[in-house]
Amino acid sequence: MATVIAIDGPAGAGKSTIAKLVAKELNAIYIDTGAMYRAMALYLLRNHIDIEDEKALTECVASADISIRFVDGEQQVWLNGENVNGLIRTEEVSSMASVSSAKGVVRVKLVDLQRKLAEDHDVVMDGRDIGTHVLPNAKPKIFLTASSKVRAKRRYDELTARGEVCDLDTIEKDIIERDERDKNREISPLRQAEDAILVDTSDMTIDQVKEKIISLI
Repeated sequence: MATVIAIDGPAGAGKSTIAKLVAKELNAIYIDTGAMYRAMALYLLRNHIDIEDEKALTECVASADISIRFVDGEQQVWLNGENVNGLIRTEEVSSMASVSSAKGVVRVKLVDLQRKLAEDHDVVMDGRDIGTHVLPNAKPKIFLTASSKVRAKRRYDELTARGEVCDLDTIEKDIIERDERDKNREISPLRQAEDAILVDTSDMTIDQVKEKIISLI
């Protein structure tokens, strides 16, 4: 039986960074579900879709071909035949991903793909609802969090390192708003699974978080 580890938490908690390190340590496949939602968001933006237009949204989602490939152990996200890894980390895409991921038609399509990936591989999967909805039988389940200020600073450092001009206060405001959207959406809201272990990374280094999760596993 495949080993399945779920890491959930809000935006900027360090889920992707930690999940990659844990997967490497365990020789498992890392699946960044957020990247899949970002790829869908990029597709919606490119097609100028009003996500409140249900008919247009449904048609656009149906025509999106999103797949995951692994090259030298690294995940690559492909959108309709194009590797979009380098195009899905902008604030515009992040905001659209947060809004569009609350739409049922988007979630149904991507959750199905995520479950299929976990059927035949040892995986570490991170997202907002992995332990509560996508992979409810995962063991262990980790809920990773940090204060909004810490998460905003991490995002700020990430963006400025790529040469983007941004404002720390604006990023924190966006993170807080995104948290509220994720927690209050009707479909698969962000919440800690009853059997998930809470890990607050606000005052922890990356190595400390990794070792903590490895010890839990």
